[in-house]
Amino acid sequence: MSTNKKLVSSLNPLIETRDVAAIKGKTGNLYESIVVASKRANQINISVKEELHRKLDDFANHTDTLEEVHENKEQIEISRFYERMANPALQSLSEFMNDKIYYRKKDQE
Repeated sequence: MSTNKKLVSSLNPLIETRDVAAIKGKTGNLYESIVVASKRANQINISVKEELHRKLDDFANHTDTLEEVHENKEQIEISRFYERMANPALQSLSEFMNDKIYYRKKDQE
């Protein structure tokens, strides 16, 4: 299991209250902080979705008959793992608060 997956599995998937002043303190502006976290959440969501589809494509049965539908325990375990993960917004906010996201303003180029 990679370090990223360990971090993700250690996150609480339930929503918790956050210290708004601490979030604001990272950039000096609450809305900028939220934009940074939301853009990272979109990146996480896309990569997780692609990874899940890649893993589930291995189990894809490309026949059209309904009689051949069967359950695969490994496929079910993969799906359950992704269902238990904290959602991308929580992951990105955790990364943001732990200074694991690099960001810059456009005028700082």
